[in-house]
Parts: sequence; C-alpha cells; structure tokens
Amino acid sequence: MLATIHTRARLGVSAPPVMVEVHLSNGLPALSIVGLPETGVKESKDRVRSALLNAGFEFPAKRITINLAPADLPKEGGRFDLPIALGILAASGQLPPEGLDTIECLGELSLDGAVRSVFGVLPAVMAARAQGRTILVPQANAEEASLAAGDDVIAVNHLLTVCAHLTGSERLAPLQPFELPDTSPEAPDMADVKGQHVPKRALEIAAAGGHNLLLFGPPGTGKSMLASRLPGILPPLTDGHALEVASVHSVAGLAIQPGQWRRPPFRAPHHTASSVALVGGGSAPRPGEISLAHRGVLFLDELPEFDRKVLEVLREPMESGEIVISRAARQLTFPARFQVIAAMNPCPCGYRGHPSIDCQCTPQQVARYQAKLSGPLLDRFDLHVEVPVQAGSLLLNTAPEKVDSRQIRERVELARARQLARGCINAQLSGKALQQHCQPPEEGEAILSRAMEKLGLSARALHRILRVARTLADLAGDEAIGKAHLVEALGYRKLDQSRNQPSMVS
Repeated sequence: MLATIHTRARLGVSAPPVMVEVHLSNGLPALSIVGLPETGVKESKDRVRSALLNAGFEFPAKRITINLAPADLPKEGGRFDLPIALGILAASGQLPPEGLDTIECLGELSLDGAVRSVFGVLPAVMAARAQGRTILVPQANAEEASLAAGDDVIAVNHLLTVCAHLTGSERLAPLQPFELPDTSPEAPDMADVKGQHVPKRALEIAAAGGHNLLLFGPPGTGKSMLASRLPGILPPLTDGHALEVASVHSVAGLAIQPGQWRRPPFRAPHHTASSVALVGGGSAPRPGEISLAHRGVLFLDELPEFDRKVLEVLREPMESGEIVISRAARQLTFPARFQVIAAMNPCPCGYRGHPSIDCQCTPQQVARYQAKLSGPLLDRFDLHVEVPVQAGSLLLNTAPEKVDSRQIRERVELARARQLARGCINAQLSGKALQQHCQPPEEGEAILSRAMEKLGLSARALHRILRVARTLADLAGDEAIGKAHLVEALGYRKLDQSRNQPSMVS
C-alpha cells in the first residue's frame, strides 16, 4: 500500500518540488518520517493523527513510513501536514488515488482538521503552474495566491472539504485572479516641502534612473521628509516585478495586499539593525531588509550611526542585485535589487556649516564621524546632495509649491519609458550598454578627465556620473548626453568635492 502526493518546500524564494511517499506495512503500529525533516515536520505526526480522527477518518493501525523526497533537501514547518494526511488516506484506501498525480497541496493542519496558513505560498503557486498541476492552498492564503491565480489554484479550509473535492462529491471552485484598485493611503506629497529645490531635483533624478542618493545637512532641514516623498514619485511596478516583490514578502511571512502590490516597497530599518536583519540570514535563512526592499527603496536614516560592519555588507548587493547566504550544506540566493536613499548629519553634533548655530565638534571628532563611511561605500552613491537650512520666512510662507508629486511622477515615468526601451533603467547600465548609451561628447571628455584628476574619482564613480548624466538627458528628452548634463551630474558629487577638506559643506 503506497501513495504519493506532490507538494512544495520553501528554499529561499524558490519552491522546489517534494514528493510525499506514504507506505503502510504490517507490524507494530508506528509512524516514522524520513527525508531530512526538522522538528516542525517531525511533530506533524501528532497533528495529522488528531486531524484525521477528529475529521471522522480512521488512523491506520499499521507501520507507516513517510518519505519526503528528495532526501537531501531540508524540510521545515507545517506545510507538509496536508499532503501527509492525504497520503495516509490514499494509502489506507480511504481516498481514491485517481487524480492525485495531477495536484499539489500544502498547508498546516489544526487538531480538528482545519487547514492553516503557511509561508511562501505564492512561489509554490507559480512553480506548480509551470509544472501544469493544480495546487490546493490554505484559504487564509487565498488573497496572496490570487495574485497568480487561475483555474489551477483552489483554496481549502478543512481536510473534509479537500477530500470531498478530490472524490468529486463537492467540487470547489478555483480562485479567480483579481486585483483591487489601489487602496493604500496617498504617499506624502512633494509639495509639502518648502524650498529645497536642489534636493528635490536630486530626488527626481534618483527616481527616474534608480540611482542611490545620499542627503546630508544639519538636523531639521528636511532630509527624512524628502526621503519619505520618494515613493510618491516612483512609477508603479510592472506585473513581473510586482510578483517578484510579492514572492519575497510571501517567503518572509509578510501580509500581501492585492490593492497595493504594484507599489514599490519602502523599507526604513533602524540604525541599531544587525547585519543579519539587514541582509538576511539566521539558522533558517530568511530575507533581510535589502530583499524586502527589492525593486523598491531602502532608506537608511542617520547613516553613520549604523555599525560600520553592517554598512559594509551592503556593498556587494548594491552592485550585484542579489545576496548569497552561505551555510555549511548549501547556499541560498535572495533577490536584492534595491535603491538606497540615505541621510546623515555633517558631524556628531550635527551643526557643522549651520549659518547660525556653532559646531561644538573638534576636527578629530568630525574626521572620526565621517570615517564611519568608507570610500568604497560612498563610491556606490550616485548623488551626494546637501540639504541646507531654509529661511524662516520661506518655511512660514503659506503659498503652495508650484510642483507636486504628481507632476514629478509624470516626468519620471516618461524618462523611465525611454530607459526601458533601451533594455533597463540607467542605474543598471554596464559593459557595452554603458559605452553605447552613456558616451560623453568630446568637450565632456575633457571635463571628466579634469574632474577625475582634481577629485580623485574612481572608475566606479566615473561610471555613476555618466549614468546620472544619461538620466538627466532622458528627463530632458535628449537623445545624447550633453555638456550641461555632465556638469550637472558632477555637481551632485558634493562629498567627492569636499573629501580632502575638514568640512562636508563646500
């Protein structure tokens, strides 16, 4: 008596297939689970036994062996409860085996047979569809599964309803794909920010080209306020990118709201966050903040207050767009193509360069503070922009700003469309594409050469300047990079201009 049920494990943001093989044989009643199960899976024997009995089924008084294949793939969580229960029912003849090879299922069982939610349903749904199988998912995960639903996704809430569906006595309707209108609150509007025209312009450039941006200035000048306005000017995610983001959030156990799933994520971890919290990891690796910010924004406020070792782990994923977490047995790769917006004060007290408040920091204190950010990390910011103190008369002016987030977003979307027509956004241009689309004019080459000599720019910084110049050309609707675009792009490298000076303010 042997039965096989198909299901899915959770490995990073993927859902590898697992075959639950159930064999009943004569001997002393016992139940053993093999196939590298962790504690949560081993405990499923007690949940399944109680669920079957309370649902009115017979628990076989035989020797039951359950194999979770492949044997070298770790199995964790309660997601295997439902397939194990169905396998026991099929092997004992209480459930007809016909049609079981065309379905997949996952879900944790309560002691009364109810099906509970699990993590990582969305990747499992997409993987099952690729294999041409129907998948049964917990009703509590129906909203998430509906993002990729079709006639091959069925939501279930109890073991009895699953069996009724499989026997044909009470067929369940498949989930219908649906997308609610955007029900999320309106993002803060850029029109709320008085003055600060250069930082606003830098935010528009960052949004249009996906560039990393570092804002610095005295406390209270509006750095965090500006950063919080970035989501309101970003274009919505494409369907493919939205599914990538939803898959990461599904694996992390975060709620997915269909009415908001096309909005780019915005993550703002506290400066006390550890490196594991930021990049992911743990004994059972989970995605960190950089993966939760995939296709969106990672905002790092008070940047120098982060532990330097924590910041340094950002360097590789900022370039590669993914994070690889290595363990003794295997490696897990989480997507991490995020845009960094950071904010910092110019010195420990925050008032260096303030027009009316004297800085109390010594040059040594300022040097130590600024040294918390390494040169390689600063190199990875395309734009360094000062946020200066604004006059009180400007802040008290009740006249509305001329430009709001909607107008900026329209310009950003036009610039993004030009970039996507070339294949990718400007921040991701590299190799031949960088040479082809970011070629400076002849007079611009001399400007860049002098800037490299005077500012000590690295090759990475040079390429980032060219990418920003390409974005400026796209915002202006120009086919080629001009001298004015290069000059403006160089103007956004404030920290390069002041690197050899005791003050960050040029």
